[in-house]
Formats: sequence, structure tokens, C-alpha cells
Amino acid sequence: MALYLKAAEILEKAEMKQAALKTLVYDSKFVNIKQLFALVCETQKFSSVLQEIIESTKLLKQTKLRMHMAMVLVHDLVIGQGLKCGGSWKTMMMKHRPRLQAALARMKVKKKVCKNEDLLPDGLKVLAGDRLPRYVRVNTLKTTVEDVVDYAKRDGLSYLGQASRLDDLTLKEKHFVKDMHLPELLVFSPKTDFHDHFMYKAGHIILQDKASCLPAYLLNPPPGSHVIDACAAPGNKTSHLAAIMKNKGKLFAFDLDAKRLSTMSTLLLRAGVTCQQLANQDFLKVDPDSPQYKDVEYVLLDPSCSGSGMVCLREDASSADQEKTQARLASLASFQLRCLNHALRFPRLKRLVYSTCSIHSQENEDVVAACLQQNPSFRLVPLLSQWPERGLEPLTQCLRASTSKTRTHGFFVALLEKHSEAENKKQEPVAQISVVEAAPQSPSTCEKRPAALEEDESEASETDEKPTPAAAEQADGTPGKRKRKRKRKKKKKKAATVVE
Repeated sequence: MALYLKAAEILEKAEMKQAALKTLVYDSKFVNIKQLFALVCETQKFSSVLQEIIESTKLLKQTKLRMHMAMVLVHDLVIGQGLKCGGSWKTMMMKHRPRLQAALARMKVKKKVCKNEDLLPDGLKVLAGDRLPRYVRVNTLKTTVEDVVDYAKRDGLSYLGQASRLDDLTLKEKHFVKDMHLPELLVFSPKTDFHDHFMYKAGHIILQDKASCLPAYLLNPPPGSHVIDACAAPGNKTSHLAAIMKNKGKLFAFDLDAKRLSTMSTLLLRAGVTCQQLANQDFLKVDPDSPQYKDVEYVLLDPSCSGSGMVCLREDASSADQEKTQARLASLASFQLRCLNHALRFPRLKRLVYSTCSIHSQENEDVVAACLQQNPSFRLVPLLSQWPERGLEPLTQCLRASTSKTRTHGFFVALLEKHSEAENKKQEPVAQISVVEAAPQSPSTCEKRPAALEEDESEASETDEKPTPAAAEQADGTPGKRKRKRKRKKKKKKAATVVE
């Protein structure tokens, strides 16, 4: 019964706009976070349907239940997969089940629909073709993509190779592909469940939405580097960073909530991460000038946000309190900008990724634009030209993600890079390379790091090259002058020999 008590409490707090639903769930200290999250998301999604059923059957009057408790119980009883409780609660609800099911059936007849999802407001409907695929990130600290593909084939799944377009991610049951953008990501049909699979339990695979994999992938810290994950829990991005770093270097991860940090520690242990240094600390109170962080060159900042990009957290616009929503977004944006400005203060910082699971420009482009104005020594790096959805004008260097255009949850990613006036002149050709990189690429090319992230290597190779003959000739002067110089050198050598 604890599941329903906690779910009802969270829904009530979310309705009062005390915090984002995701934050409330993770702060709840509930034992089975995934189960709780699924219940509150689905109940909130069907809230208008559930309220109509409850009101038409006069359930509250007959059971003395409060609305939010009645909603979570009715959801599992008539829409979900059955009640997950026993005792007097189950006995009471089973007594009312026929009337509740009849009320749901009448609603379908009245609206001339067959499926429960067809009863949802237009903004919340998820058609069968729009259901998000099941994304599985291969944990390269413990295994390889090839091994996971082999295991999946042994389980009776059919591997269709690497995807080359968005339509390839619409998969039939028991089919899977390799993602076209991220080389360590496999894509399965929506109903594929890995929670009980040994690969998941052993930490060989991480169940992580594709958009959520972008921040670590784009930051791409090399092995041996010092990296900060500023708002780290629940830890999927942290484990991804460690895999990219090959567990070499230092990975500082901060989170203010001790319970979430403890859960994250367990996740990282299962994933085989050993380079982490976890701290139960507010990132805004971390001193960038501390000797401990003197070698930090990369920061991943994924701060608290509205969570509006998550499919299960979409709100019905008609019922939303616009004034409260705007005030909350303004408060979040102010916090996010403070975090971003603070992160840019680390003295040796080279690159920073800023990301949110929000669809609102107030938390995305507006925050980045304000930050760039206040920090002129940083600039945006153009990212993944083949990615189908860009940041809003004029910040098209950033990436956005959505259910319709990228088959993921809603997301936003920006990569900021430090530069000086002198470096800016040197890096102009590199910036041009990033723009040229917009030419279409074959699937095999997409497996490489984004061209925007290869800029540092391009610079290094250009610096290390020896001068060409033409450059040498220009430096020494005309051919005649060079001959005279050589003659003078020969005379000096002869004179030195005579002296000896």
C-alpha cells in the first residue's frame, strides 16, 4: 500500500506546483523508484479520464478516499495491470470494479473510440507509431557492442544492422538496430523489457533514452582528463562519462541529496566505474579555485529543470495555470544561469556541455544566450550537423530533441568552448570545418566522434606540422640572399678549422 500512498502524495504536491514530478519522485526516498515513477506518470497522463470515472461513480463519497488516492487506485484497477496491494484496500476497490469498468466503457462509447489512449486530450495522445523505442546504451567498461548484439541474437531477437534514417527506428517486436548517431547505442521495439535480463543486472547495458546520451557523448573527455558532473544523480550520464574516459582520470560528481547520491553510488558500482569522486554537496558552493579542481577541463551541467520534455510529464495546456508555470520557469531559468556561470569559473576549463530535459526556450536558448553575453571568452560549438532538430534561431549550433523529429524525449544540448582573441584567429579555419561538416554522411561515418569535437585534434596536427618548402623560402628571403648566407657560413667554418 506504500506505493499508492506515496504516489498520491506526489501527485498532490505536483498539482500544487511544489516541484517537478521527477524531482518529487527522486526525493521521495521510495524503495522502487522506477515503479513509483511509472505509476505517477501514467496517473497524471490519464488524470482527466480518471477524474471523470471517479465523479460519475461517486467513488469518493462511497469510499471516503481523497481524490489523488482514488486516482492511483482506479488507474491500476481499470487502466493499468491490476492492483499491487492486498488486504482491506484491495477488497474495497474490487467491490467497486464493475461500476468503474462500466463508466470507462461508457466514455469510450460516447467518444466512439476503442482504446484507452484515444480518450486522452490531443496534446497527450501517443499513437502506436509514435511510441518511443527502447534505447540501450552498451557499457563499454564491461563489454562491447558486438557481444551485446550476439547475446540479443541468442535470445531470439533479429539484428537489422545499423539504422540510416529515422524510419528505421520504428521496429517490430523482436527486431533491433544499431543507432545511426551514437555508436554504442542499440535500439529495440518499445515493449522490449530488459529489467530482468542478466546484462542489465550485471551492468553490461544501461537503459537510457537516446537524447540523454548526447551530453556525455558530445563533451567527449579523453582518458586521463579531469571532469566534473555538476548535478550528477541518478548517474547514467556519470557512468557514460566514465566509459568514454575508460575509467582513467578523475570524475568529480556532485549532488545535494544524500539518498540520491547513495543510489547513484550503487549504480556506478554495478557499471564498473572506478574513477569517480562523489560529493554530497551543492555545486554552487564548490570552490572553482580549490587546488583539487585545478586540472578540471571538462564540465557536464544538467541542472534541475521543468522536465517538460519527458513524454509522461506533458501537461494539458487547457488545464495548466499559465501564470504559475511562467513564474516557475523564470525561477528555474535564474537557477540554471547561476549554475552555468559558476561552472565557467573553473580556471582551466576548456569545454562545457549544458543540457536540460525541457522544451521551453526560457530554460534552453535564453539561458545560453544570457550566459554568452556575460562570458565573452566562451563560444558555442556547432554540433552534429546531421542531427534533424536544431536550437531555435539564432542558436542553431545547439541541438534539440523531440518525439516527432528524433524519436526521443524532449531535450536540449549546448556545447560551450573557451577561446581567447588570439585563439579565435587560429581557430577560424577549424570553425569553417565544423560548418562544412554539414554535408550528408554515411552511417559508418556517423559512428566517429562529431566533427565539432575533433577541432582540438585538427589544431594540434596543424601546429605540429613542419614548415613546407614554400613557407621556408618565404621565411629566409629570396634565393639570392640564401646563397650568400650559405657562402658566409662556409667561410666561417673554414676560419674556425684554421684556428683549431
